[in-house]
Amino acid sequence: MSKTFDRFAGIAFLLIGLLFVFESLRISESSYGSAVGPNIFPIGLGAILILLSLRLLHETFRYRTGAGNGEAVQYKKFIIILVSALLYVALLEPLGYVITTFVFLLVAFQTMERGKWLKSFLIAGAFSFGVYYFFAEFLGGSLPGFPVF
Repeated sequence: MSKTFDRFAGIAFLLIGLLFVFESLRISESSYGSAVGPNIFPIGLGAILILLSLRLLHETFRYRTGAGNGEAVQYKKFIIILVSALLYVALLEPLGYVITTFVFLLVAFQTMERGKWLKSFLIAGAFSFGVYYFFAEFLGGSLPGFPVF
């Protein structure tokens, strides 16, 4: 990738991660009928995003001169995943966690690597249902369920 693009992305994701953590701290720690509070996942995801962006920034300072210029920046893939992430956030409540997560992951997998539909379906489905079951049933948390028509 491009050194400039990687630095810009690292700084942007660092700021987004910090925003996640700070705003998650404003969410109440417990939810009605839930053993796990609604602030747990955003804090965790924000922390992971901060750590990964710091690693990306650190790696950009270790680039050798002229390294990383051989591969073109793939703006089209970036835009597709950004738009699908925004749609994911907008449709999470109306469509529910399992459906929106499954579709988002399927779009992301196919954007990154065309083909291998069966593998994409299986991984997206297993992750969507697995996380829903683990969080909602095992931990006693609450996620948007399936849509009610």
